[in-house]
Amino acid sequence: MTSYAPTDLRRFCCTFVVIFLLLAGVTTLIVWLIYRPHRPHFTVIGAAVYDLNTTSPPVISTTMQFTVVTRNPNKRVSISYDHLSAYVSYRNQQITPPAVLPPLFHERKTTVALSPIIGGAMVPVSLEVANGLVMDEAYGVVGLRLVLTGRLRWKAGALRSGHYGVYVKCDMLVGLKKGFVGEVPLLGSPDCSVDI
Repeated sequence: MTSYAPTDLRRFCCTFVVIFLLLAGVTTLIVWLIYRPHRPHFTVIGAAVYDLNTTSPPVISTTMQFTVVTRNPNKRVSISYDHLSAYVSYRNQQITPPAVLPPLFHERKTTVALSPIIGGAMVPVSLEVANGLVMDEAYGVVGLRLVLTGRLRWKAGALRSGHYGVYVKCDMLVGLKKGFVGEVPLLGSPDCSVDI
């Protein structure tokens, strides 16, 4: 009958744990290299302004619609978006309340267009923002930022990632004159920055 010393048993357990962790790490690395999820791409291709009321500062109201095209560049990974919302800001101050968007499932190598209508309610702003909007409207060019926030996760076959926060920022210049209602020209087709 063979008896093992406690140090031999501990050494065996430590070796087993180290080998198991190495194998798990190598497996994870191989799966990541095969599926390697890439960030989605967002581009604003259209804008419309249905209302922009700056006549009673420090409160403004506006209703805008943006057409955003999002592309999933992944060959093997689909993307699922949850809790998406969008708002518009001007000079780093929010000028619309957040609009909640429906959940979105984005298949591999596909493109999806979103056209949320944002605004409709009164929003308090600084006097600088209200005056800046009036001056930019008089000039005919307004710099806006469309922001989309939410959570996403990647799906590859039966594998699903955890939830990640997503922050999409689209800076654009729109041609807008006071009193104009409807589709406004985008000065360029701005790509958006995506942080995950």
